[in-house]
Amino acid sequence: MEKIIINDVEIELTKKNIKNLYLSVHPPNGEVKISAPKWMDEDAIRLFAISKLSWIKRHQKKFKDQQKFPEKEYISGKKHHFLGQCYLLNVVYTNKRNQGVEIRNKEYIDLFVRENAPKHIRERIMTEWYRSELKKLISPLIEKWELIMGVKVNEFGVKRMKTRWGTCNPTAKRVWINLELVKMNPKCLEYVLVHEMVHLLERGHNKRFIAYMDEFIPNWRTVKEELNSSGL
Repeated sequence: MEKIIINDVEIELTKKNIKNLYLSVHPPNGEVKISAPKWMDEDAIRLFAISKLSWIKRHQKKFKDQQKFPEKEYISGKKHHFLGQCYLLNVVYTNKRNQGVEIRNKEYIDLFVRENAPKHIRERIMTEWYRSELKKLISPLIEKWELIMGVKVNEFGVKRMKTRWGTCNPTAKRVWINLELVKMNPKCLEYVLVHEMVHLLERGHNKRFIAYMDEFIPNWRTVKEELNSSGL
C-alpha cells in the first residue's frame, strides 16, 4: 500500500491481483482509495485519478455536508422522511403493549411509545417500522422484475449499509437492500433492485450490464444521480 497525491487529494493506492482499477471515496471524512492491477504503472494510475478528480471532490463534499446534519432525534416536531416525502414526527404516549408507527394525513408520522421510552427504544421502533414497510415494497417489485428479466431471486433482505445501496450474490441469488432506501423516492428503490437483479444476468459492470440497464430502466442514470446526490 502507498500514497499518491493528485491536486492536494491524498489517495491510498493498493495493488492487487485484479484486472481493473477500482476507485472509492469513504465516509465519514472522504478518504480516497484506489485498487489497481499489480502490472499497472503509477503514471497510468495517476492519469486515471486525474480523470476522476471532479467525481472524487463531489463525493468528498457530500460526506462533508452530511457531517453538518445533527443526529436524528425522535421527538415531536422533528422531520423524518418516508418514500421521498418529508413528515413531522408526532410522539404519542401510550400504555398499550403494542407500540408502533402510523402515517396520518400525509403530513405526520405518529410514533406510539411509552412516556419514559428512551431514545434508543424510539429509534428501534421507527427502524422496525421502516424495515417492515420496505420489505412490503420489495416483494412485489422482485416478482415483477423476475418475470421481465427471466431470473429468480432466492432470498432478499434489508440492512443498513454505509457505502452501498444494494448488493447481490449471483451464486446464492441473494439480494440485500439498504434500509435508507425506504426514505427515498420509490423509483430509487426500483432502480437499485433492478441493478442488483441484473447481476444475476451479468456479474460485472461491463457493456453487457449497461445494455441490460438501458433496456430495463432507460432513465437509470438520472435516477442514480438523484439517489447519490441525496442528503439522506
